[in-house]
Amino acid sequence: MQTKRECTQLLDYLSEYLDDELEDEQLCAEIESHLESCENCRVVVDTLKKTISLYQSAAEKTDLPEGVRKRLYHRLDLSEFQNPGR
Repeated sequence: MQTKRECTQLLDYLSEYLDDELEDEQLCAEIESHLESCENCRVVVDTLKKTISLYQSAAEKTDLPEGVRKRLYHRLDLSEFQNPGR
């Protein structure tokens, strides 16, 4: 049985792990071992992978109107990424 602390520690590195940006091979192995034995974390990882996939798929097919894009970037504090020529 996994402890809540082990699961919480996993979540700290989950984004880097899923993006293949986690350079610590030992930590990657620990995460993979944890995922084999912890169904709750597997569900979290599977759900996050699916969400990322759906987002990437939708982003390729959808072009937000400029006003919506500006409001979204402002709300997320991403105004530095706005493309004024778009």
